[in-house]
Amino acid sequence: MATLERNNKILLELVRQPGNNVCADCGAPEPDWASYTLGVFLCLNCSGLHRNLPAVSRVKSIRLDFWEDSLVQFMRESGNSAAKAIYEKCIPVFFYRPQQKDCVVLKDQWIRAKYDRREFTGENTYYQQGYSADLFEATLWKKGKDNKQFLKRIFLLSQKDYTLKYFIKEDSKVPKAVISMKDLNAVFQTEKIGHAHGLQISYLHVERTRNLFVYHEKGQEIVSLFNAIRATRLAYLQRKHPTLRAIDLIPQLTRNCLKEGFMEKTGPTQREPFKKRWFTLCSINRKLLYFKTPLDATELGAVFIGTESHSYSVSESCGRSSRGGRWHCGITLQTPGRQFVFMCEQQQEQREWLEAFTKIISQPMTPEDYANEANLSRGK
Repeated sequence: MATLERNNKILLELVRQPGNNVCADCGAPEPDWASYTLGVFLCLNCSGLHRNLPAVSRVKSIRLDFWEDSLVQFMRESGNSAAKAIYEKCIPVFFYRPQQKDCVVLKDQWIRAKYDRREFTGENTYYQQGYSADLFEATLWKKGKDNKQFLKRIFLLSQKDYTLKYFIKEDSKVPKAVISMKDLNAVFQTEKIGHAHGLQISYLHVERTRNLFVYHEKGQEIVSLFNAIRATRLAYLQRKHPTLRAIDLIPQLTRNCLKEGFMEKTGPTQREPFKKRWFTLCSINRKLLYFKTPLDATELGAVFIGTESHSYSVSESCGRSSRGGRWHCGITLQTPGRQFVFMCEQQQEQREWLEAFTKIISQPMTPEDYANEANLSRGK
């Protein structure tokens, strides 16, 4: 007869084994839940998402719940590595695999794609053909450029000409915008947009960053669009860099920012009053962008961040501002052409920004970085 103590001890030994020692779906360390129908070990958050799929996955705590002998034996015979060999057999190289800190909709749709729709088992290619189709159409709610109202817009993603177009009306012949894959980025921003399926699409327009904030009522639709964008970006980059392997291009498909949040900023003479601005720092293009608010359509300005050998540096600065600033945890960013002074509200924010700036300054510059630096300098 099964005993709680004996079987939980066996499960705790199993979860320490390589492969089982991280969540099967998001990679979080030390999972303490398991799906006894799929044979995988899960973190608390992913186990909650599995509960939404009772037809394919049933979960228990490996520490607190009672496990029958037959279920323990199934977990012994299964495990994360064995499950991945089945459910992750044929994942397209462009498909985004969520990590522990990613938003819920990404993780939820990843779990549904793996176990419910069985997209990656090799049984059928219906969904994968959709992501890589010549044309991918989606009707999204888009925030207006100059107001907070979200309106329905038709988006058309094309692998033929590597563009994303959007139209104001279904019968519109001329798109409102034609966005090249060259500088396009897409990232989920659920808290910023205020919707669980919120997606931010960014691109360069007349050398300035333009943001589109969109969402779809259905999680599957918005995540499918996100992966279709990644597929189109990969096709574009493979054409641009024919000698590079697809795996080497994956970090460039879509990019999360390294750090974002509010800081106060003064002007070039450092005599101007400090003004509160929303900053976004990206390690891929080495740019610090600043906006008036988090949901601004267009940046107010941008700062390129090079390396220490090219006269870029960052340091902590303290003291109260005499120019009206409310925050007093300072940062000084030195560039070849100008010294920037920022103020953070809390020391924790100050430390995080300093770490983010330091990380970029320590990265060697690529030929594309030199081109970006030159373009930004010419634009000033």
